[in-house]
This record gives sequence, C-alpha cells and structure tokens, in this order.
Amino acid sequence: MHDLEIFKLIERISSLLRSEERKKYAAIGLQPVHGQVLEYLAKCNKYSNTHASVAEYLGLTKGTVSQSIQVLEKKRLLAKTTDQHDARVIHLSLTEAGLALINELKPLEIFRQAEAEISDQEFGNIDHALRTTLGMLQKANQSKSFGPCRSCLYFGVEAHHYQCQLTDEALDREDTDKICRDHMPVDYFTNQE
Repeated sequence: MHDLEIFKLIERISSLLRSEERKKYAAIGLQPVHGQVLEYLAKCNKYSNTHASVAEYLGLTKGTVSQSIQVLEKKRLLAKTTDQHDARVIHLSLTEAGLALINELKPLEIFRQAEAEISDQEFGNIDHALRTTLGMLQKANQSKSFGPCRSCLYFGVEAHHYQCQLTDEALDREDTDKICRDHMPVDYFTNQE
C-alpha cells in the first residue's frame, strides 16, 4: 500500500508540472514534446545528440521525434550537422534561440516556489530518494541511465584531460557534466548481485 501511495504522489507531481509546461509551450506555439526534445538536447553530450538517442531518452517513437525535430528546425530552435566520421549520423544541437528559450522557460516557477518552502535537509532527502527510485525503475525496465559523464564507469582522467574510456576520446570540460546514452553507473556491477 505504501508503494502505491508513493507512486500516486510522483504521478500527481508530474501531472502538475506537465500542466504548467503545456501552458507555457502553448503560449509560444509549441507542444510539451517539443520542449522535452529541447531540454534533452540542452543537457546531452556529443555522443547522445541524435534522433535515436532523443527517442530512447523520451520513450517516444522515431516518427514522433522526427516530426518534433522538423518543427523545431523550422522554428530555428535547433540545427542538424553531419557526423565527421559517419555521414549517416546526424547530430542535433540547440541554436542560440533554442538555448534562450530553454533558459527562459525552465525551471518552472511553481517548482521554484515549492522548493523554497522545503528545507535544504528535506530537499536533500527527497532528491536522494527520487534519484534512487529512478535508478531502480531504470534497472527494472532495463532502460539506459542517461547519466552525467562524471558518474560513469567509463569516465577517466588522463594526463591533463578527461577521457571517455568507452570511445577512447578526450572529453571537453563541459561534456563531463552532460548526460550520455552510454552511461554506466559506477555502482552498476555491485548492485547486480
């Protein structure tokens, strides 16, 4: 019974935030899915900024993602570039207008107000509980974690630079804070037992 109550609380919080999000995006002629695509692209790294990664992260079909990307490209909120090593791969990035829009619309004011009412200690406990719950749900669903490079098993520090040990490529400082579709939590193997 307790688990069902937690689920209902998370579902209700999500509904309230999505409702507020719909209002904001409707005012500028976009759908919430368009905002979700922009938000994802604002926080993902260079390995994770493809159509397939967007679809996987958001749990959407490739068709829905392609249509959303077309809308965002027409509104000049994102740009496409061809991969230097594989011409079949298209990378997506936010334009200055796309970045400005994300900064203008997030975080939601209602969330800021609620957060201000919660003490730092309470918020820290909620943050930890939600992150743990998300991690467990991702494992149960066998979905990727999409975590930041710095918390990844493949993250390394070589002589004077950061390194992705999966791709064997150097990472820019800004990439280390972004999320990656190939993320492997450091504690993944210890939690499998």
